[in-house]
Amino acid sequence: MANYKIQVNNKSYEVDVDSDTPLLWVLRDNLGLVGTKYSCGISQCGACTVHLNDAAVRSCGLPIASVGDAKITTIEGLSEAGDHPVQQAWKEVDVAQCGYCQAGQIMTAAAMLKNNPSPTEEEVIDGMNANLCRCGTYHRIKEAVLLASSKIK
Repeated sequence: MANYKIQVNNKSYEVDVDSDTPLLWVLRDNLGLVGTKYSCGISQCGACTVHLNDAAVRSCGLPIASVGDAKITTIEGLSEAGDHPVQQAWKEVDVAQCGYCQAGQIMTAAAMLKNNPSPTEEEVIDGMNANLCRCGTYHRIKEAVLLASSKIK
């Protein structure tokens, strides 16, 4: 095991884990940040999405040794009051059904809108395409991302 110094949600932590431990398990098991979900375990579904220096990444396949000094943001750190434009839009559109994928969906949308605050409908579809929703709320997800983009302007 090795000690890793990481910055998560603007706080510094030191964790003693194996170098190949996925960031997801460090967040959940070592730091108690359980908003980031485990689903597929092979970086395919997006439920485990977090931000690494503002870029959306799949934490289930990212070894802690690869994080370095990058700034990590989880769903818990997106906004203290839950008032990020994407979170507000999610509530207004009533996106969630089972809710399991929603943290990853929100984190992907927030990163996308940070890079492109005024996406077209097609850009939203393409940008969110890699996140799976087993309830099939894709139409509401798209609607919420477009609504959030109007709040960012």
